[in-house]
Amino acid sequence: MDSFEVNKILGAILGTCLCLLAINIAAGAIFAPEKPAKPGYDVAVPEQTPSGKPAEQEKQQPIEQLLANADVKRGENSAKKCQACHTFNKGGRNLVGPNLWGVVGRARALEAGFNYSAAMKGKGGNWTIDDLNQFITNPRGFIPGTNMTFAGIPRGSERADVITYLNSLADNPAPLPKAAEAGDGAKPQ
Repeated sequence: MDSFEVNKILGAILGTCLCLLAINIAAGAIFAPEKPAKPGYDVAVPEQTPSGKPAEQEKQQPIEQLLANADVKRGENSAKKCQACHTFNKGGRNLVGPNLWGVVGRARALEAGFNYSAAMKGKGGNWTIDDLNQFITNPRGFIPGTNMTFAGIPRGSERADVITYLNSLADNPAPLPKAAEAGDGAKPQ
């Protein structure tokens, strides 16, 4: 093999490398991703009012009005996001969270066999419809220091559906409050 043949082979290899380099540069210019001006993700934080409560909460309808249009089936469907930590059947076992059968009207932190946080034990009282509404909206806002890590359900109609479903999970479901009892200003004439 003479030197002319070796030069042709080396020239072909060099030409191929130059072609690949040119294609790489062109593809990088065409398909280059845009780099964000500020790295990271935007996290939506509700605006705080001077009272310390999120501004959205104060504008929402009273739970009594929302319960008027609530549906047990929709509530059962919405409560599926709770099934990772809670059971709903009578006599069901506790998971990460306590069993929720008969939770409406039940005393807080008294489900047998479940180790509640000190904050939950210290709250005391019974689970009323209004308390459940506030807790499901923002568990850590209603009971600071609770072990419940669920972010909450911000949409009022979905919360009302879940509360209606939870209320139905009892031998004797509690009567749901009516919108007229809330003093919504509607007076019969």
